[in-house]
Amino acid sequence: MTNAAVSRLHFPVTALGPGRRVGLWLQGCSIRCPGCISLDTWESDVGIVPLPDLIARVSAMAAEADGLTISGGEPFDQPDVLSAVLGAWRSASRRSTLVFTGREFGEIAPWLADFDGLVDAVITGPFRSEQPQTVALRGSDNQELHVLTQLGTEMNAFERTLQPEDRRLDVMFDELGHAWFAGIPARGDLGRLRRALSSAGHSTTTSDVVRNHAR
Repeated sequence: MTNAAVSRLHFPVTALGPGRRVGLWLQGCSIRCPGCISLDTWESDVGIVPLPDLIARVSAMAAEADGLTISGGEPFDQPDVLSAVLGAWRSASRRSTLVFTGREFGEIAPWLADFDGLVDAVITGPFRSEQPQTVALRGSDNQELHVLTQLGTEMNAFERTLQPEDRRLDVMFDELGHAWFAGIPARGDLGRLRRALSSAGHSTTTSDVVRNHAR
């Protein structure tokens, strides 16, 4: 049986694309950008689940969701898992799929051809801390949005200068009571959050504070 390495699966996510979306963060990243705030998603030998179980959970969420956003980690480190999840989503929903990757578009083009339209839009490029952050849905301005299908055209709304509403984060709690955020924080926001929590007597780790796709 094929397995998948998964960091998080959550619904609804509202800060990573239009509407109320299913958010899937795949575990494991071979890119490991300097300045990454998601070090907990780098290792590939944790969060192992049977792929059929993951597909069943994603499919069960599809009816209520406005789309699927997949991030990581690095989704294209697990292309077979990515393809299987996207295929199952397309069978369950006609809502859009958005994938975040730290790879450049040319690197993933062969996979996208094999996926045959399963990815409606993709944001490509590594996080670069020396680059500014002035565009919506990007951790740094070198990252690019590519609309690949008609369904993906709704992502064109994010081809814009960063607005105050783009700073919002979804706050979630797991079964252990740990808080985590989904979204793209402004530079320095997480540091300020950690200091505020520390001053209030709380301790934090990367995995407690954030599971975030902005590498």
